[in-house]
Amino acid sequence: MRLTLLLTHGLEKIFHQKNIQQLTPIKNLSLLNNESISFQCVYCLHKEDDEPRRQLRVSLSGELANAISVRQVRYVPSLFPCYRTTDEDYLTTEPGMFPDPLMPLPDNTFFVNGDYYGSLWLTLNPQNESLPAGKSSLTLRINDVISGEQLGTTQLTFEVMAQALPPQTLLHTEWLHADCLADVYGIEVFSEAWWLAVRNFVRCAVSNGVNMLLTPVFTPPLDTAIGGERTTVQLVGVTHTAEGYQFDFTLLARWVALCQQEGITTFEISHLFTQWGANHAPKIMVQEEKGLRRRFGWDTDAHGPEYREFLHAFLPALCGWLREHGLGKHAWFHISDEPKMADIDAYRRASELIRPLIDGFPVLDALSDYEFYQQGLVQNPVTASDHIEPFLENKVPGLWTYYCCVQKREVSNRFFAQPSQRNRILGVQLYLYNITGFLHWGFNFYNSGHSLEKLDPYAITDGQGAFPSGDLFVVYPGEEYQPVESLRLMVLREGLQDLRALQLLESLTSREEVESLIERLAGMRITFKQYPRQAGFLYALRHEMNKRIAQA
Repeated sequence: MRLTLLLTHGLEKIFHQKNIQQLTPIKNLSLLNNESISFQCVYCLHKEDDEPRRQLRVSLSGELANAISVRQVRYVPSLFPCYRTTDEDYLTTEPGMFPDPLMPLPDNTFFVNGDYYGSLWLTLNPQNESLPAGKSSLTLRINDVISGEQLGTTQLTFEVMAQALPPQTLLHTEWLHADCLADVYGIEVFSEAWWLAVRNFVRCAVSNGVNMLLTPVFTPPLDTAIGGERTTVQLVGVTHTAEGYQFDFTLLARWVALCQQEGITTFEISHLFTQWGANHAPKIMVQEEKGLRRRFGWDTDAHGPEYREFLHAFLPALCGWLREHGLGKHAWFHISDEPKMADIDAYRRASELIRPLIDGFPVLDALSDYEFYQQGLVQNPVTASDHIEPFLENKVPGLWTYYCCVQKREVSNRFFAQPSQRNRILGVQLYLYNITGFLHWGFNFYNSGHSLEKLDPYAITDGQGAFPSGDLFVVYPGEEYQPVESLRLMVLREGLQDLRALQLLESLTSREEVESLIERLAGMRITFKQYPRQAGFLYALRHEMNKRIAQA
């Protein structure tokens, strides 16, 4: 029995196969003193018997060993890894098993079968403390649990800079689907178990650069079939009597307090009109004389008198509550998600209704057509990354961007089938174009397309063929209501750290010098569609940046 070990960076995707793809070995890594960095230990156990598996134990030694977590990269299936229309920057276009969830190791042990390659994912994370500056070494050993035999060992050197990353200025939201937590864990919404799950998932999001959270004042009308419903998650209690509407913000207060405790600074009020057209109301449960019932939903004309009356009562009350709780400058509203040009008249009516009622709170919506902004219908457009050019050309202030399933050609994304550098390059792009915020719709969407079914995300990763795997979620449900992070989430985190490191270097030198460095190493002017397709560019850039930061 012989064990092959190789240390490589976190931008490789290691597929289960007998022959290892060409990898870039690493012997040293540099980082700033409050930065998280991930790398991999690739392994293959060569055996001469038919024993199905071996249990191995990993151990670390060195000055920074206690700050390093070790997880095993596990594999999940995808029957729909990509659309028929792709570009050349995919690892594969075939269905199969893909590396993604990072599973914690009980007692630092893991199982392997012989003669295929896999990897351990190691993350150096200083948490809230600064790492000591200077060079240090790390030794990794792997032993057979039963025999105790040492099967392999390897080493790595860290160089920690004396400088620290500046605080994140980018507003970043990954939509947390609170109903999916109830569904996947089989718990009641607003039970203590549900609140614990929410806290754990919010904490995970914050640790990975999320600082803005979708807040379900009513069940968000997102990816829901016409006439269908998602599990009710409604933070605002509504009562209707002959005297009109009354509102209870008790649950909303608990939500806000929990999120602020975990580090969320900004809140998105869930959409006030249905997706893809703004023609209907979200599902709203109302307490009436005969009991609790759904008063608004798909059968509600969004522009009819009943819903207008409701909004005229609700929005001033909500805005008053937000201001009373110090959120006057930390809350954003949504009208409708992803309107198209065919929806512009309905969106205009909705916008004209909402604007006077929210009295200065900003509106944020994902869209692709510049005309919505040009006509003054959206003051803070979140533009699809493959349609961002007219917004950049017209120097739209405070510009946001997003990508989702249909951003499949040329631009950055994080599908299973795409290389990880296509995920991480986003940080450089956000820096170069002074982007204010980044939005993605799928932190933990565990439903099928249009929410027709509730799914096991370990078994079905593509929403039953509705979205390319990698679009729906970046965390998996783990034991004890804890999220299991994906390698794609770790890669995105490092992309956001690249953004902050670029900002730090700019503060020490100049904007012109930083842009010149990027262009020289890239060999091109980077846009959202044109950028180096090799992982080596990102590592060369960070190496040079870190060196210049230390010198400055």
